[in-house]
Amino acid sequence: MNLKDIAHEFKHHFPFTVFSAAAGIIIVSIIFVILTSMPLASEVNETADGDEHEHEEGFAESTHRLFHVFHPIHCLFSASATTAMFWRYDKRLLKSILIGLLGSLAFCGISDIFLPFIGGSIIGLEMELHICLVDHPLSVVPFAVFGVIAGLTAAEVFTKRSSTIFSHSGHVFVSTMASILYLTTFGFMDWMENMFIVFIIVVLAVLIPCCTSDVIFPLLLVDKKDKHFCGGECEE
Repeated sequence: MNLKDIAHEFKHHFPFTVFSAAAGIIIVSIIFVILTSMPLASEVNETADGDEHEHEEGFAESTHRLFHVFHPIHCLFSASATTAMFWRYDKRLLKSILIGLLGSLAFCGISDIFLPFIGGSIIGLEMELHICLVDHPLSVVPFAVFGVIAGLTAAEVFTKRSSTIFSHSGHVFVSTMASILYLTTFGFMDWMENMFIVFIIVVLAVLIPCCTSDVIFPLLLVDKKDKHFCGGECEE
């Protein structure tokens, strides 16, 4: 695989990533507005002290829960795509399973956790490093396993050009939501005042790992020489 091939794959992922990042920011903004518009217990009791802090805590708690929904689902999507791509060109079952699990759990952790953590730390935030695979593995591993099964049983569907718009859009959107939710939960409290920074961090956190896990990683490990990118259906 050369730089031209890699650039070709990034070209396909980039539009989905940009628009998914924008959509994700809009959705999280709506969640924030809804939560901050709801009356708090202190307001009901006619005390205003600490209202803003309570709102922030409520938003962080909500995004924390949502992150633990989107991150496992991201592992499911990623395992399906990675396994299907490898299985299409190399029918060794054990290797396909291992590649699907590794590609999912490793790259989803990079995309949803490590890159948002690094991005927030670079701009001076005190980010918390929360690794789901270490802290509560049963919340993510079963989804990755089920994704591998899906990838093995539907490899042709996952890699046909007619279905890649849906699969890429779904995968990228779920990954985008997980990355944004991690940022807003584990350190980036003033994200609305720095929305463009959030946008850039999320685009990079999604584009590089998703492209790598879906296509580059499995095809690098395929032994056959007649492998094709984009499911073999892109015109040169």
